[in-house]
Amino acid sequence: MDHVLPRIARATNENVLVGFETADDAGVYQLTGDCALVQTVDFFTPIVDDPFTFGAIAAANSLSDVYAMGGRPVSALSILCYPVKGDLDVLAEILNGGASKMREAGCAVLGGHSVNDDEIKFGYSVTGTIDPGRILANSTARPGDVLLLTKKLGTGVISTALKRGIADPAHVQAAIDSMLTLNRGACEAMLAFEVHACTDVTGFGLIGHAREMALGSGVTIEIAAAQIQFLPGAVDYARQGAIPGGLKNNRDFASCVVEGSSEVDDLLYDPQTSGGLLISIAERDAAALERKYPAAYRIGRVLDRGGKAIRLV
Repeated sequence: MDHVLPRIARATNENVLVGFETADDAGVYQLTGDCALVQTVDFFTPIVDDPFTFGAIAAANSLSDVYAMGGRPVSALSILCYPVKGDLDVLAEILNGGASKMREAGCAVLGGHSVNDDEIKFGYSVTGTIDPGRILANSTARPGDVLLLTKKLGTGVISTALKRGIADPAHVQAAIDSMLTLNRGACEAMLAFEVHACTDVTGFGLIGHAREMALGSGVTIEIAAAQIQFLPGAVDYARQGAIPGGLKNNRDFASCVVEGSSEVDDLLYDPQTSGGLLISIAERDAAALERKYPAAYRIGRVLDRGGKAIRLV
């Protein structure tokens, strides 16, 4: 998409506050002086066996982009690809799982659209509201900021280990619990402080999303690999070769902007589903946010732009 989007005409509507130019998490369209819409869409194939859980994870993942912008989700439309002769009981469980997570978020499901497809895919288009003066983009990190991450990494590797039959059920459950956790609490906590930039860590992995933040902000992001927390079993599964195809694609795409290496390099490129928020926050507020939202932890800092966009130490 990086090669295609520059060929698409940009929006000229003055109400478009955030478009696709900076690869941000969602678009923002201003309605009034103090209200704007945040809009996003996401869907994917099943990553767990239980259909209800799959639907709930898909909903949490779809909601995440609104939270990453600092918005509040208000409505959603479901997007479904399902085989015409598929089990309708399974379909009902997927939809009920998604609806349950949307209710938890206080987000109304208004309807949706489905197509016949032999490969199941499910997700949502989500609309939220936001104060136009408090939009958290991914392109406004400042040198001197501290980087916080609000979830552990490893969902892609653990999902791959599950498909290969080598995952411990306890490790799978820990990954599911993480993916089911809404980023609402993290969003509400960070809005109490001076956050300069934010993005959620999803399909492009930590390095891929940090790359977007670094390039968009004109800075270098320094990541202390030893400070990153991983889901139980993730490191071992990566060492056993449970590497998802998306991880390899992420490495091929983003490694050119990375200086340095670590023993957990694979997991830094691991595609996450319903991952945490990557927050660039003023140094003076970082500790207070960690206290307010204990799941948040430091993984690095923002520097003036150096030779590479990402530096691993």
